[in-house]
Amino acid sequence: MAHKHFIENERCKGCGLCVTVCPKKVLELSEQVNTKGYFPAYQARPDDCIHCALCCTMCPDVAITITEIEEEKTEQD
Repeated sequence: MAHKHFIENERCKGCGLCVTVCPKKVLELSEQVNTKGYFPAYQARPDDCIHCALCCTMCPDVAITITEIEEEKTEQD
């Protein structure tokens, strides 16, 4: 199964907890502010993400989600 990682920028307060717990150092804080004046987290290296969900667990604002997505079937399947 493939996974999709999503950070809701307007919900993120830029606390950095997700950045700290990420074992693969995928997340960083943005240099651009959101509409609330915070620097939200973002996936700086999405290909390195192992979808462990530690970031989701640590986020006090429930701004991060990881969901399973179905992969497109090829004609050989």
